[in-house]
Amino acid sequence: MIAPNPIAFTAFGFDVRWYGVLIASALLIGLFIGIKRAPKYGLDPEIIMDFFLYMTPAVIIGARLYYVIFSYDYYLAHPEEIIATWHGGLAIHGGIIAGIIVAIILCRVKKISFFALADVLIPALPLGQAIGRWGNYFNQEAYGSQTDLPWAITVNDAALGIIRVHPTFLYESVWNLLVFGFIFFYEDKIKKVDGELLFVYLGLYSIGRFFIEGLRTDSLMFMGLRTAQLISLALVAIGIGGLWYLRKNEDRFVNSMIRKK
Repeated sequence: MIAPNPIAFTAFGFDVRWYGVLIASALLIGLFIGIKRAPKYGLDPEIIMDFFLYMTPAVIIGARLYYVIFSYDYYLAHPEEIIATWHGGLAIHGGIIAGIIVAIILCRVKKISFFALADVLIPALPLGQAIGRWGNYFNQEAYGSQTDLPWAITVNDAALGIIRVHPTFLYESVWNLLVFGFIFFYEDKIKKVDGELLFVYLGLYSIGRFFIEGLRTDSLMFMGLRTAQLISLALVAIGIGGLWYLRKNEDRFVNSMIRKK
């Protein structure tokens, strides 16, 4: 079966794509999760509202800028496509970087703990990614190499025509749901200080992304290597190093957990 129409509906003469609907839904769900979790970490829910107000455009710009930079040959030849996010082309790593920068700035301005804010919001990230990845399905993009596996999907590839391929967007969606569930388990059973959920997410998501990226046929490349795999390896190292640092300096951060007892 060929992927469904990427247009969800038309309103006032404008086509509204599933890609946008799913991303908007993921953001709204993330906002809801952040607001509900904020009091547990001693944060005012209005801070979460402020964060999403600034983060949303920053993440979209960061995700698009990252994609455009690593596809500069195409966009130099087609500059009119740079702003065409509705055609796809949002790189999650660029969005994560932009989101972290916004969070750091907001925490400095508001004089609140970056690690506390991060752990409030982290569960929303893999869930949002799990939802957003289905935009790739409707756009017929971000799929993998050809396969005859029973769960393969059929796509109309620009070069090869109608073929059956790995549904890598599905693999990543399922992996993100597993990470989402594990984060709550870790928070309840293992976590000792704020910041741990951030580094658990960075490490676990990146492990899955590294292997899934190896199946994709549309990877962004840097010096002949898959950019997402290089970034994933770096984030796994940061995740492990961050957890080690927090546990090694547990006495410095333990007060951040007192409010939850």
